[in-house]
Amino acid sequence: MVPPRIAIHRTERPLSATERQAKMAELMFGRVFVEHMVTIRFDEARGWHDAMVTPYGPLELDPAASVLHYGQAIFEGFKAYRQADGGIATFRPDANAKRFVASAERLAMPPLPEELFIAAADALIRVDQAWVPPALGESLYLRPLMIATEAALGVRPAREYQFLLIGSPAGAYFKNGIKPVSVWITRDYVRAAKGGTGHTKCAGNYAASLVAQRQALAEGCDQVVWLDANEHRYVEEMGGMNLFFVYGTGEGARIVTPALTGSLLPGVTRDSLLTMARDFGYQAEEGTMTVEQWQRDAESGAMTEAFACGTAAVITPIGTVKGVSGSFTMGGGSANGAGTGPIAGTLRERLLALQHGRAPDVHGWMHPVSLVD
Repeated sequence: MVPPRIAIHRTERPLSATERQAKMAELMFGRVFVEHMVTIRFDEARGWHDAMVTPYGPLELDPAASVLHYGQAIFEGFKAYRQADGGIATFRPDANAKRFVASAERLAMPPLPEELFIAAADALIRVDQAWVPPALGESLYLRPLMIATEAALGVRPAREYQFLLIGSPAGAYFKNGIKPVSVWITRDYVRAAKGGTGHTKCAGNYAASLVAQRQALAEGCDQVVWLDANEHRYVEEMGGMNLFFVYGTGEGARIVTPALTGSLLPGVTRDSLLTMARDFGYQAEEGTMTVEQWQRDAESGAMTEAFACGTAAVITPIGTVKGVSGSFTMGGGSANGAGTGPIAGTLRERLLALQHGRAPDVHGWMHPVSLVD
């Protein structure tokens, strides 16, 4: 298949290598952005058109743009990694492209062809390849998004849209690195219900989550844990990440993650870890987990680890769990648990090695990016 044509318009004021390195000296998630972005427009008459890489800069939106009134906005997140041989590859961009299509269809937005999604990322990486950091665990975080741009009031799907893709060199998601985080189980709010938009990455999901995250911070916790919308008993997600629970140790360990019910986000990292865990010989399964079971099994020692995963954070261990009914700890009972557990540590180490080209890509997950125009 011939890759879609994307015009390249480079900035007239590129940063010097010294200026770029100064910006990348202390990588914080989502704070520094590369010099270019991708834009593609859509209207009903022409479909997707005018795909181009342009200098990074502000957008111009009409005050009546549909996204500002009716919230048609979706996004994705995936990463490009510097490889052991100096090349660059993205991790499972096809999976993110498919989920982007699913999000668009749920919000009555035009699906962006998967090949155009991947070609847009490749084009941006080629232009800004110097922004991909080299260290293990570092990456170029890629943020595709789509918004409704038609200037019209009226509750209906818009007729005009814009796709954008920006990039941000990234280090650790949490400022304290991979130390165990504390979580607050909220019973006052729900993230999503079956039949809603929980399985998509629409902006409204995240806007609605902020009040619960603020509640978690007020309780001295790093993140919020969401329960099901009906009974407020079953654990679903942590913030913007999927959850895993580990029973036992060594080769006999069993790993459980909440099953996809339509209200959970089908995480790409989640899916990858289920496969990798089985590759290691662990019993990995989808199931249900109540708050009561989580506390009981953690306190008895039957549950040995709990961790969250996602594109941005990779794998993050959970230490303290708090809620209105009390608190408990994972991994030994210290204030923040005993640290990263051996199962989570093994999976994280192997995933990063794969992403950086230091371990065999047996599942064909890595997409090498041609760095030559």
